[in-house]
Amino acid sequence: MAVKYGKIPEEDEAAVLPLVDFSLPKDHADTASGLSLGHGHTPLAVRAGGTMWTIRPWRGSVYPVKEPQRTWPVHYGAAFGTIELNATHYRIHPPERMAQWAEAMPEDFRFCPKFPAIISHYRRFNDCVGPTDDFIQGILALGKKRGPAFIQLPPHFAPKHAHRLNAYLRDWPRELEVAVEFRHPDWFLGGAEAEGTWQTMKDLGIGAVISDTAMRRDAVHMRMTAPFLLLRFGGYAGHPSDQKRMKAWCERIKTWREQGLNSVDFLVHQPDSITTPQTCRAFSELVAHELELPVRAPLSSLL
Repeated sequence: MAVKYGKIPEEDEAAVLPLVDFSLPKDHADTASGLSLGHGHTPLAVRAGGTMWTIRPWRGSVYPVKEPQRTWPVHYGAAFGTIELNATHYRIHPPERMAQWAEAMPEDFRFCPKFPAIISHYRRFNDCVGPTDDFIQGILALGKKRGPAFIQLPPHFAPKHAHRLNAYLRDWPRELEVAVEFRHPDWFLGGAEAEGTWQTMKDLGIGAVISDTAMRRDAVHMRMTAPFLLLRFGGYAGHPSDQKRMKAWCERIKTWREQGLNSVDFLVHQPDSITTPQTCRAFSELVAHELELPVRAPLSSLL
């Protein structure tokens, strides 16, 4: 079975996990200027959530036992403040469906839609006008509940292909927040082609997703090119390292708030999403203590 991005194989966790250095690197030199674009805007908003709402083991905690699955989006929105909308990666949903999902959520909820694979993986940013227009129509239907969308690049999409990505990013509507998740290691090594893309993102106010995962510490790049953070957190089902990592993130977010950071979407990836509610609850409590901000999460009495 394929190992998920940056995850320790399950059979190796007990031996490898204690050896991982989860400490957060120092900020990249670009971070202060990237965050400064947010000064004078809205106060910091922090949201936490998972990657889907179709998690059957949440029945009886997040979801009432007798409620049918069609009602789960409403209960998800009551328990969490954001979602990594992976559904948009596998197909482009019509505006009517996107609006229906948005209608089920509270006013302060935000969706973070993942770009369709037909754009990022199959066409690799070539000949993408039609799918892009359709995707934009869908995310516009989310209305005020639209958070930053993000492009997850394929693992083999290296900086030598940067010209395709750069051209696509320049054509993306500036009023729609978007971020890029890099996976090929060469994006973090400082080569000229990679640096050209990082500069383009900074010039356009396009964010850079940070993926905090055990086996790809290079993806914890701490390079903020825009004043919003999409943080994909790969946890280990309540292992003590999860709590320490979240506390470190709260401390860094506190510093970034002073520099202009205006939003955080903490997107939790736990094995089969089973302990995502508990992780979001623990993060909420840390944010309340460290930053004195509310973060919606499932009530502890339900978990």
